[in-house]
Amino acid sequence: MPTFDIESIRADFPILSRKVDGKPLSYLDNGATSQKPTAVLDAVDRFYREENANIHRGVHFLSREATDAYEESREVIKKSLNLPESHELIFVRGATEAINLVTHGLSFELVEGDEIILTIMEHHANFVPWQILAEKNGLKIHYVGLTENGELDLEEWKSKFNDRTRVASFTHISNVLGTINPVNEMVAYAKERGVKTLVDGAQSLPHGPVDLSAIGSDFYVFSGHKIYGPDGIGALCGPRDLLNAFPPYQSGGDMIVKVSIEETTFREVPERFEAGTPNISGAIGLAEAFRYMEKIDWTAARAHEHALARRATEELEALGDITIFGRSEGKAPIVSFLYKPAHPHDVGTILDTEGVAIRVGHHCAQPLMSYLKVPATARASFTFYNNDTEVDAFIMAMKKVAKYFG
Repeated sequence: MPTFDIESIRADFPILSRKVDGKPLSYLDNGATSQKPTAVLDAVDRFYREENANIHRGVHFLSREATDAYEESREVIKKSLNLPESHELIFVRGATEAINLVTHGLSFELVEGDEIILTIMEHHANFVPWQILAEKNGLKIHYVGLTENGELDLEEWKSKFNDRTRVASFTHISNVLGTINPVNEMVAYAKERGVKTLVDGAQSLPHGPVDLSAIGSDFYVFSGHKIYGPDGIGALCGPRDLLNAFPPYQSGGDMIVKVSIEETTFREVPERFEAGTPNISGAIGLAEAFRYMEKIDWTAARAHEHALARRATEELEALGDITIFGRSEGKAPIVSFLYKPAHPHDVGTILDTEGVAIRVGHHCAQPLMSYLKVPATARASFTFYNNDTEVDAFIMAMKKVAKYFG
């Protein structure tokens, strides 16, 4: 039965009890990577202590057990995401590799003069692979801007579609602005025009369940380290027919049917794109993260997250000389800001002396920084295990910044 008790939840995350220079850790860098509950840590540890073996190839007990655990992990995640088939989930290192896999596959399909639509709020992982593909194949990319409150300009986005548009790729939630894009509407609009869609879900899954069947995108990608799972694991989700049409992204063991001197034949998805020994423990830990998230009361958790972010925003603004970036209605609990008298790196350094961990810099979103006409921002990103004490520490540390620079 889903429950939400902030103190018991915090007890599930051992690292939250750490101190930094004698001060309690206030971890507000969840947009970059999340902390891991004991259940995930134990699942990975148990695999290495009790089940460690290579998968798919062995007939001995440990190999069979490891294979079962790995494939069960795929099934757990498939059910949580409401995917039609578990074979439509490919384990990769994270969202970045997933997008690279898709652009590699599409490089054999897209031809000179074809067009791609991106938004200016994309993470570099959803910019650079498309730019490389465009340069290689002679494609044109349209970049769509924002409204004053940091929402995607949906009318401008729609206006970019024409008879040469082949792909629209966009983030579900901006890692800088917290803007939640209307992905269902966007996918439906593109689908009506025969345009393929890729949705970057790296920032959305940490904040509750996502129904991929309802979204209906051709591809959906995410990273495990942002959703309370291990590093170096993530997934590409997409329909079997589309993915089987892609040539192999990497080649080697476990993705082949037969190798001979004359030729090699390849397996279908998901093995087609899981060459070599995969991150077995990572997949097991990722599935455990999904199991953990299923126990959360997400209605209460989201309300809690948003209350923290709202309070942090209000108290930041009360300090003066603060610019907040991203004010869309119902945004995710991400607070990107600029304190005018100080560079964001100075802000982050002073906060660190108070045990407050935030992210400063361009957040792998340099095109967005240029669009906003700022070199960098500071970003506090909240999740369900954060609490009011951490907001207190954040604001007190910012008052220290204001004392030095104000």
